[in-house]
Amino acid sequence: MAPVTEFKLARAGDVALLTIDNGENWTKPTFFGETALQSLERTLRELETGDFTAAVITGKPFFFAAGADITEFPGISRERAIEGARAGHELFGRLRALPFPTVAAINGACLGGGVELALHCTARTISSAVRHFAFPEVFLGLFPAWGGTQLLPRLVGPEAAVKVIVSNPLRQNRMLKAAEVAELGIADRLIEPVEFVDDSLAFARELAARPPDRAEPDWSDTTTIFRRARTAVDDAVHGAAPAPYVALDLIEGAREWPVEEGYRREEDAIGELLPGPQAQASIYAFQLVEQRAKRHPERPTASPREVRKVGIVGGGLMARQIAALFLRRLEVPIVIRDVKQEIVDEAIADIGIEAGKRLDEPKARFLASLAAGGTDYAGFGGCDLVLEAVFEQLDVKQQVLDELEDVVGDDCILATNTSALSVTDMAASLRRPERVVGMHFFNPVALMPLLEVVRTEETSGEALATVWTVGEQLRKRPILVRDAPGFVVNRILTRMTRVIMDAIEHGTPVEEVDEAVMSLGMPMAPSVLLQMVGPRVANHVLERMHEAFPDRFPLSPALASLADGGEPVVVDHAPRSGEQIVEDVLEAVADETHRLLEESVVLEAADVDTGLLLGAGWPFFLGGITKHLDQIGMSERLFGHRFAEMRAGAPA
Repeated sequence: MAPVTEFKLARAGDVALLTIDNGENWTKPTFFGETALQSLERTLRELETGDFTAAVITGKPFFFAAGADITEFPGISRERAIEGARAGHELFGRLRALPFPTVAAINGACLGGGVELALHCTARTISSAVRHFAFPEVFLGLFPAWGGTQLLPRLVGPEAAVKVIVSNPLRQNRMLKAAEVAELGIADRLIEPVEFVDDSLAFARELAARPPDRAEPDWSDTTTIFRRARTAVDDAVHGAAPAPYVALDLIEGAREWPVEEGYRREEDAIGELLPGPQAQASIYAFQLVEQRAKRHPERPTASPREVRKVGIVGGGLMARQIAALFLRRLEVPIVIRDVKQEIVDEAIADIGIEAGKRLDEPKARFLASLAAGGTDYAGFGGCDLVLEAVFEQLDVKQQVLDELEDVVGDDCILATNTSALSVTDMAASLRRPERVVGMHFFNPVALMPLLEVVRTEETSGEALATVWTVGEQLRKRPILVRDAPGFVVNRILTRMTRVIMDAIEHGTPVEEVDEAVMSLGMPMAPSVLLQMVGPRVANHVLERMHEAFPDRFPLSPALASLADGGEPVVVDHAPRSGEQIVEDVLEAVADETHRLLEESVVLEAADVDTGLLLGAGWPFFLGGITKHLDQIGMSERLFGHRFAEMRAGAPA
């Protein structure tokens, strides 16, 4: 049963002290569900009839408030959405109308409705330790609908309001730190955490004697601000998600509307958006990555091996990124091996620099001192986990694993970062193939949260549990996949790439192909993504997929030419329309996803969605992809059932 948030009232002399609490520690956020709002209503009655001179609202240790409880949103009706927004407006409006000053003492993470609660107070203090302050709603296909679009621009002006409400969520849900909140003028006082509540109470008493003196926000450049903001939104979502556009309209309207009219506009808009497909898909996606991925139904139950030393075979870019992450998160000795000493030396230097970023000098020096290596396997004998990240060629990887088996201890786990090759084939000649497991990281390693944990038929429970646990220690979200060509993310992306290349090979201009795919709301044009991945790498993966599934993954003359440094080859002049390209892409992705489930590569469609969200950056408002395919009826049309009804092997 989920913990219930309450507003607990105490006295500090003549000042009311409200604490937002759910009886749990900071790992269980305080949300504003129906019961929490009922608790606030009871507390407001006490404040309205009490003899207080001021009030301070704060959170439980390390957490102020996370806002609305989105578990109440799936399947919501328009009427219920409007009721929920109106209830928040009425209660927070009563807080704003209290006959004495109120201070939101933001002591920890403050998100969404928590920010809106704070904005309804007379003033705000914030602890210098706060690292998470944001309106994430636009990221979730919504907008702040408890007064945020109306009160924030009135407080800090339109430019800062656009940044916090629209721009930051579209930049991978960027959060503000305490100093930034104060600099923007959202918080009136930046206070050290030691005496935070006492200093906030003192500030509330000051306000009782003297109201805050704030400059009027600057609306002089409104036309330019909103023109640029709408252009930036077009670049980010390409019209595929309505929420950021609605948020901009509401922020702009705050200049002219009375607050009460602004509230009504928020209510009408949330009544349209919240039951809509993008918001419902975003809520599904959020629950996948924030709840299901943290408590994955296939999380290994075996006891993991303790990892006190790690070996990395390979000194290339991917190997360096992975090694730096191991060093920073695990703080254990790392040993590197490559064929040339200069590569090893350069890798060790880069790893130390990367691992030590944003750390104080003694800590950075300590981490750098943990990395060593050479051209042989000296030092690998004491490793508990060794990861190979050498060239993506089966015989090379087999040779590395064969060599490692003669060096490491019998209990050492051997992992591979292959992106498409068979882990089973790699381990075929080993004496103990059960200790081999895939750990497929995504580039850039420091930023992409996904880890595909690849199991073969022989992989032991201990090996799975060890790499899964290590993945969590690296702050990755693992998904468990069966050993199959391309695993999940690369298999789907390669199928999609082949459709895109087919359109180009038939004379469709690259710009038109990009525009068509971007109309889905993809974060990056296919041509840009291809340059980031590298045409040679993409073609190499396609060749591997062609070996496994030649009918669905035919070789691409256009991609092969790009891989060789040339221009894409056109084999026939029969250009595709944008609508046809979108249809072809979605049908190909739907087909490949269905096959992944039929072949039991993953447990359910949610794993495919998690992979695309966290490993490829696909937008939340598509719900990964299967939610969107269900919503538009494509899965029903192609397969006779929705992906939501399907588990590994067959429809549920």
